[in-house]
Amino acid sequence: MASNNIQLLTPKHWEDYELIDCGDFEKLERFGNVVLIRPEPQAIWPKALPESEWNKRHDIRFKGRSATSGDWLKKNPKIPDRWHISYKNADITIKLRLGLTAFKHVGVFPEQAVNWDFISNTIKSFKTPSPKVLNLFAYTGGASLVAKAAGADTTHIDSIKQVVTWANENQELSGLSGIRWVVEDALKFVKRELKRGNIYQGIILDPPAYGHGPKGEKWKLEDHIAEMMRDVVQLLDPSEHFLILNTYSLGFSSVIVENLVKTFLPQVPNLETGELYLQATAGSKLPLGVFGKFRKIG
Repeated sequence: MASNNIQLLTPKHWEDYELIDCGDFEKLERFGNVVLIRPEPQAIWPKALPESEWNKRHDIRFKGRSATSGDWLKKNPKIPDRWHISYKNADITIKLRLGLTAFKHVGVFPEQAVNWDFISNTIKSFKTPSPKVLNLFAYTGGASLVAKAAGADTTHIDSIKQVVTWANENQELSGLSGIRWVVEDALKFVKRELKRGNIYQGIILDPPAYGHGPKGEKWKLEDHIAEMMRDVVQLLDPSEHFLILNTYSLGFSSVIVENLVKTFLPQVPNLETGELYLQATAGSKLPLGVFGKFRKIG
């Protein structure tokens, strides 16, 4: 059952983002004109650049206080807590507001730009006017913005109200409107859509390893992803569609993702599986999750 189409994919030509170096469980990154040092559990090899270079180049460094939170240490207190970056490809341009959170995140996962390109290219290829796209576990909305900018009728689902508010800010920054915002447990929403008989031309899944719904619903990737996949494939328009499943879990491989998809869609055409990574300017490849995706153009 192993795939013959396992890929390694990394974003290219993103002017506002650069992975400068990674190693010793950290990464040195540039977002726009701000350079950050953040923890990175996957970077178990030594840094390529000397520590003196890291210290010279960074503006802000994240220091953890616990496994789940920490503080940002600025070289200059005048450096803002919030700033903007852009992403563009041949089809779309979006703008994102970044911010320093207590959880080391800044509001974007740069490796997802590979999936953004797939989304915009696929939507532009569809025959369906204003295809419906469902973005589950949608975070600050990069994929939702891309889908909307490409012409899709887009529904954005996340369980955290503040994150959905952030995504709406990004919509306004990008000069877009009309995304449907839903603060809801993703699995519950999907089950309701099945009962309503709704269908989508595109579904995006980027679930966390662990999470909670707005009413305390528990999400654990390995416990719930099979049920989610069983349900979401039933929401796909048979005539034309795409689906992306992306997971960031140290225990997941692309073969697991392949098995999940093929269990519920045994005859799936054009399934691509593989690993997302960021290419550091200093040389190393930083793995950042595995994916499965497929599409059918009408």
